[in-house]
Formats: sequence, structure tokens, C-alpha cells
Amino acid sequence: MAFPDPNWQRRVTILGGVNAFLLVLGPYWVFGWLLISGVAQPVYPLPDFAWYCLCITLSMFGSVLMIAADAQKYFTLRLKRGLITDGVHAYIRHPNYMGEMMIYTGFALLVWHWFPVAILAWVWLGVFAPNMAFKEASMSRYPEWAAYKNRTWWLIPFVF
Repeated sequence: MAFPDPNWQRRVTILGGVNAFLLVLGPYWVFGWLLISGVAQPVYPLPDFAWYCLCITLSMFGSVLMIAADAQKYFTLRLKRGLITDGVHAYIRHPNYMGEMMIYTGFALLVWHWFPVAILAWVWLGVFAPNMAFKEASMSRYPEWAAYKNRTWWLIPFVF
């Protein structure tokens, strides 16, 4: 709501909204349920306080990255249309997705159960990866795309 993206301002049908909830957003609720219900009784590889700090830090940095990318995109594109190649986009081409992945990775690590990993794989491979591929295809129309693609990473600098 703070940095609206016109691509997400489309009307959806009730069935479309139900599908989005059941297939993408709803499964995230399982993370908390596993902890609250007692199904997941995690034994962390680090002392609890250190593990909590890791999970919270990962989620917070993810939130900051996602909000910064949204703000940069919102304000930059209001002034000048085109490819954004600086700021949080200077090293990775999909900082919004990276931020969201960091948030939910922090939650999944907190649960420390196999099921959140399966949910993340479902969402990341079924929703995020195709959306990132479509976004890259769209960005490839800009003349500076080839140079930008060669000097940046898809998600994680120096890794992927």
C-alpha cells in the first residue's frame, strides 16, 4: 500500500483470490501452526537464543531489502521509466523476491521442520522463479539490459 505497483492493482475474481490464498499465501500459515500446535518440536543446531537471533535477523534484513526495493522502484519509475540499475538493484536483479525469500526462510528456520521447506520450494519454484523469468524477459527490451545482466546476479551476489 505504501509503494503501490500497478501490476498488483488489478481486479481478481473470487475464485482467483481463493486460489491465491490456498496455493501461495495460505500455506505460509502452516509455519506458525506447526509451532503452536506442538507438531514441530524443534531442536536447533545452535543454542536457542542464537538461533532466534539468526531467524529474526534474516527476516528483518529481508523486510528492509524488500521495502527498499519497492520504494526505489516506486519513486524511480515515477520520475523516469526504464531499467533500474542502481541502489538495491545494482548487484541483484530481483531484490524484492530476495527480500521475501529471506523473510520466509527466517520463519522456516524458526520452525525447523521439513514441511515449511516443502512449502517454500513450492512457492519459489512454482511462483517466484516463473515471475522472475517473465520479468527478465520484459527487462530485456532495454538497450542496457545485456550489460546489466552480465554484471549482476539473479538473487544472491557471487552465488546465484
